[in-house]
Amino acid sequence: MKGIVLAGGLGTRLYPLTKVTNKHLLPVYNKPMIYYPIQTLVDAGIKDILIVTGGNSAGDFLKLLGNGREFGLSHLSFVYQEGESGIADALSLAEHFCDGDKMVVILGDNIIEKSIKKEVEIFEKQPKGARILLKEVENPERFGVPEIKDGKIVRIIEKPKIPPSKFAVTGIYMYDSQVFDIIRTLKPSERGELEITDVNNKYLEIGQLTYGILEGWWTDAGTFDSLLRANILVAQKIKEEDGAQKR
Repeated sequence: MKGIVLAGGLGTRLYPLTKVTNKHLLPVYNKPMIYYPIQTLVDAGIKDILIVTGGNSAGDFLKLLGNGREFGLSHLSFVYQEGESGIADALSLAEHFCDGDKMVVILGDNIIEKSIKKEVEIFEKQPKGARILLKEVENPERFGVPEIKDGKIVRIIEKPKIPPSKFAVTGIYMYDSQVFDIIRTLKPSERGELEITDVNNKYLEIGQLTYGILEGWWTDAGTFDSLLRANILVAQKIKEEDGAQKR
C-alpha cells in the first residue's frame, strides 16, 4: 500500500500568509501542517510515501522533511505539480510511484484526531475499487457532499448550494490503480481543474465505491477559520494527552 500526500496549490485563501511560503508549511500549533497527514499515513502502517507539491516553495519541503527520518521512515519521495490543475491532476503524477499498487491519498491540509488504520485494513481486503471517508459537518456546502439512500451513496455533489446530506467527503481517499485510467478520461470542470469528485463518481458508476465514517474530529486548514480551528483542536488534543500521561 502506497501513501500520497497532496500538498500543491497556491493557498490563495490564506493570503498573505502564503505570499512567502506554501500553505502546507504553515504551523498548526507546534508542527508544520504537512507533518499531520504524513503521521496519519505512518500511523496507518504506510511507510512508502510520496509528497506531491508545487509552487515557489517546493524546495522547502525537502529541506524540512529530508528523508522522513523524523517519522521513522527510511526515505520520502517527492514530485512537482506544475500549475493549478486540480487534485486529480496532482494525483496523476503518482502513477509511476504506485506501480500498480493500491494507495491511500490524503490532502495536505487535512488533520484528524484518530487513526485510520482500521479503514485502511478494510480497503486492503476490498478486491478492487475505491473507498472514501465521510464525516458529518456543520457546513457541508464547502465540500463534496454524498447523497445517501438506503445506506448507499447514489452520487456526490461538489460544493452544493443545497447539500443532500450533512456529510462531507473528507480529503482521505483510497484507490486501486484504476484511478489513473479514470483520471485520463476526465475533462476540466468550470474551474479549469480535474476534480477528485468526478473520480469518485466514476467509481460509483461502476459499482466499486465503498465508504466509512471517520472517527473523531476532522478539519481541513485551508481557510483562516479552519486553520484556527485546526490549531485549537490539535492544541486541545496534545494537552489532553499530556495530562493523561501525568496522571
